[in-house]
Amino acid sequence: MEQVEVLVIVPVDAESLRRIASVDARIRLVNAGGWFDAEIAQTWPRWSVDRYLSGRTFATRPRQELDRILASAEVILGGWPFPLDLRARAPRLRWFHQLPAGASNLLRGDLWRSDVLVTTSRGYGNTRAMAEYVLASFLFFARGLHRAFADQQQRQFHHKAYRPAVIQGKTACVVGAGGIGREVARLCARLGMRVIGTRRSSTDTHDRPEGFVELGGPASLEDYLRQSDFVAVCCQWTTETTKLIGREMIAAMKQDAILVNVARGEIIDEDALIAALDAGKLRGVALDVYVGEFERAPDARLWNYDRVIITPHVSAATDVNQHRGIELFCRNLRAYLDGRPLENIVNWDRGY
Repeated sequence: MEQVEVLVIVPVDAESLRRIASVDARIRLVNAGGWFDAEIAQTWPRWSVDRYLSGRTFATRPRQELDRILASAEVILGGWPFPLDLRARAPRLRWFHQLPAGASNLLRGDLWRSDVLVTTSRGYGNTRAMAEYVLASFLFFARGLHRAFADQQQRQFHHKAYRPAVIQGKTACVVGAGGIGREVARLCARLGMRVIGTRRSSTDTHDRPEGFVELGGPASLEDYLRQSDFVAVCCQWTTETTKLIGREMIAAMKQDAILVNVARGEIIDEDALIAALDAGKLRGVALDVYVGEFERAPDARLWNYDRVIITPHVSAATDVNQHRGIELFCRNLRAYLDGRPLENIVNWDRGY
């Protein structure tokens, strides 16, 4: 029976390691979680290192030892950040699984458009937590709660500035009906909202996810934005979605629309967004992501508006871990060993 070496380079708990090892007797599991942290700290932007590796001890291991374990790996389970030259140093590598959901995370390294099979945990992350973030942001601005901080600073109430609105009966547009977008639609619909949305793939009405009353393709976006009181950006970042929410799309939105982005910052044209805010458009904007978030702080201009809240990519954080990336990896590992197709394979042309 030929062994398959599975290399884990992201820190995971003992139970996850046990689950991986128990998939098949042919698996030779090598746990190198955290071993590459010192190398990552030297090759990634300081902002990324401080944000994602803070609190971890960078135990330095000889380059020769790291190269040796990479050279024999057939399957690698990784996270983010990751060694940028994995493909070059892992000649036997046939499949890489990334625990995070966004394929765009891999743009910086040499796995992008390589001959290695790459899968992500798209649709298996903490989608409920992210949907609750979207809904909380909708309610935050709809109820005028952003005004409370200004009043607190001034120690004076401005009652008429709150302009509270109910969300029941209002229309929400979900841009990207994937795992996150579907959960957003379910929550919004259960609160009595009319939910419409877009997705890149088929718009067959028989394949319409729960919560949506209408689901169209990219060509429907501008029309949907005109109808919507609330907009949630949940799609993947690709060449097609870069600055998707630009001047034309923002112009199509209602004057008092509320915009929330839990996808990637690059999907919104921030210059166009700032111009709209300066013109008094949009009731509120919640950004859990922003352009260049892995390398720097947000555009300083975005801090200037009381109608904008920015958080450091925490929408998926929760006290109850519902991430099912290991579950997907184990199922795909079984399929890999059996010679069956894997789920969530990245299509390089599509971008996810």
